[in-house]
Amino acid sequence: MHTTAATTDLLTASQYAAWMAVLRIGLGLWWIKSFAHKDLGGWLKRGSGIEWGGSVAEKHKWGFVKTGFDKVVRPHPIPMAYIVVFSELALGLGLVLGLLTPVALVCSILLNLLYFVLMINDWAEQGQNLMMVLAAGVALGTQSWAVFSLDHLFHLFGA
Repeated sequence: MHTTAATTDLLTASQYAAWMAVLRIGLGLWWIKSFAHKDLGGWLKRGSGIEWGGSVAEKHKWGFVKTGFDKVVRPHPIPMAYIVVFSELALGLGLVLGLLTPVALVCSILLNLLYFVLMINDWAEQGQNLMMVLAAGVALGTQSWAVFSLDHLFHLFGA
């Protein structure tokens, strides 16, 4: 019996869409894990995460990072901590549920790029951020909200 490569070696459209949704959901779980491992008392009451970020920005090799941190973040450590912590949670939930997925994916890329710029001197963290940017880019480019998502259920973004 002869079968063509197209029928045996390639994913069907529905299998492809399902795997892209799995990638999106996995990225969302990664964001939720990032949220869950934070000491919320330290971050939200004492601003410990922002304090740590300030110590990194203080000795950053690019002056605009320190200047930007000092002007935007340092004067408002508690509100900025809330923004960081709950952005991670919102991204995670949005990606897992597939709600406003393209927006969540773009924000995921931007937040990881901000982390990347801040932590450019600490290469130990960069693998995670770069992989998250890659996953978000693939999920965005392949319209990973086409299945297993609230966007699909509500027919948002062409899903």
